[in-house]
Amino acid sequence: MTVTVQAADWDDPDAEALRAAQRVELDTMYGADVEPGAKPSAADISYFVLARDASGVAVGCGALRRLDEHAAEIKRMFVPKPYRGRGISRAVLSALEEHARRFGWRVLRLETGPLQVEAIGLYTSAGYTPIPPFGPYVDSGFSLCFERPL
Repeated sequence: MTVTVQAADWDDPDAEALRAAQRVELDTMYGADVEPGAKPSAADISYFVLARDASGVAVGCGALRRLDEHAAEIKRMFVPKPYRGRGISRAVLSALEEHARRFGWRVLRLETGPLQVEAIGLYTSAGYTPIPPFGPYVDSGFSLCFERPL
């Protein structure tokens, strides 16, 4: 599937719809909202992208949140189930990594959960390696953390 990945406003209606769908999926998967730490917001997201198909339908999203001058965290990576397996998540991840390099960040980190097998597969196949939990995830029983040097 051919997609276009472009920067978007955090508050874009398509972005809000994708993040809401992600929240429903995760809450169903884990039985509740188990995300530790502060939820990402327009105030703390440095970069947000939407992936759109050829007809303009939003089929994926992802964000970067600055951790420090050298590192950022990937947040809100999501592709709805009907669009999975078509390379969309890889396109979003690639766009985020490219932008992180332009920002001068040398490391990307992320957190996902043990039941998110597709996400774990994506990240490990893209060169992300497991690390000890960081930041708000240190005491979470639901967090698996990964990192990749850029």
